[in-house]
Amino acid sequence: MHVKAKTLAFGGLMLALTVVFMALGSVIETSTLFLLAAASFFVGVIIWEFGLRTGAAFYIAAVLLGFITAPNKFYVFTFTAMGFYIWGIEAVWRWLEKRPQYKNRKAIFWISKYVIFNIVYIPAVFLFRDLLFGRAISDAFLIGVLVGGQIALFIYDRAYEYAQGHVWGKLRGRIMR
Repeated sequence: MHVKAKTLAFGGLMLALTVVFMALGSVIETSTLFLLAAASFFVGVIIWEFGLRTGAAFYIAAVLLGFITAPNKFYVFTFTAMGFYIWGIEAVWRWLEKRPQYKNRKAIFWISKYVIFNIVYIPAVFLFRDLLFGRAISDAFLIGVLVGGQIALFIYDRAYEYAQGHVWGKLRGRIMR
């Protein structure tokens, strides 16, 4: 029973921080992407500590609570995409861990990262073109946006790996006693 209470308390604290970061993204406009990325990293923390099922429940709760509390709903959509990416890559990582017979697991993992990202990113760019850009854009600019997204994914993924490996690795010993 103690483990469930600890999971619930820790998950509630992380959920509160996630929603605060989403709301702060609306208030501090210059750091919106940073704050939304940090909020999505909490999805990864929950997955690392408690597994994919608990991580999925946390993710859904964060999205629903974000829509209720966050002033700018567009930022909640952005968080939703970022959190989906985190959950997806963690699911792929766990799947690959169970299959040591596969050669080039690192390459499979990186390809999976870009596939998961582009499943969300490319449709979002095309479906929300008017909302994102506010005016008609050329095809060359659109291609630049798509390529820029791939570069942004690389930076976001490196930041996530650093946050999980270094930052959470150091904090975990102090928090999870």
